[in-house]
Amino acid sequence: MTVVPVKGGGEFPVHRIYCVGRNYVEHAQEMGHTGREPPFFFTKPADTIVYVPEGETGRVDYPSLTKNFHHEIELVVAIGKGGRDIKASDAKACIWGYAVGLDMTRRDLQNDAKKQGRPWCIGKAFDQASPIGPLRSIKDTGELTSGAITLKVNGQLKQKGDLSQLIWNVGEIIEHLSAGWALQPGDLIYTGTPAGVNAVVKGDVMEGEIAGLGTLKVAVG
Repeated sequence: MTVVPVKGGGEFPVHRIYCVGRNYVEHAQEMGHTGREPPFFFTKPADTIVYVPEGETGRVDYPSLTKNFHHEIELVVAIGKGGRDIKASDAKACIWGYAVGLDMTRRDLQNDAKKQGRPWCIGKAFDQASPIGPLRSIKDTGELTSGAITLKVNGQLKQKGDLSQLIWNVGEIIEHLSAGWALQPGDLIYTGTPAGVNAVVKGDVMEGEIAGLGTLKVAVG
């Protein structure tokens, strides 16, 4: 079983990984879309997780088949209490905590799949596609509805946004997601990325940060 360590001690067993597509306006625009479209989701296997301890530099290998390997910095929400048809107003009670995550993407393969009307799995759900830092309990962080979210590559700022800019906020995400799946304790939700996604190559070092959650540092090997 895949587990993510918890800040201060303990482990969080991972059940499933859900990801929200195009959940910041400027990122939706850079991907060729506009407006507040209904939320949509894709999944990743739990074993795509790459855990990076705080203060250390993790590593992901440059994956096979791609020539356009993209970073996407995201707030990760950990579910502690599951259920079906959870209302947005009740969603806070389901949140165990939060972490900084990266939704790594083989963009060329994803784009090819889109053009052919095929699933995105090969572009999103490959080995080492989901780096993550330590989880922090909502009891320690409070509910996160705003705060800077950034990503630097080799010290240069590439992505910058604020959690308040989510098109669908965390409560709404949980409401929509739980209408389609029964959420379970141990589920992780990658909530979307701000604009500025771009390619990385071997030797690059990514440094993602979310206010109140620390930094996630990952090198491409």
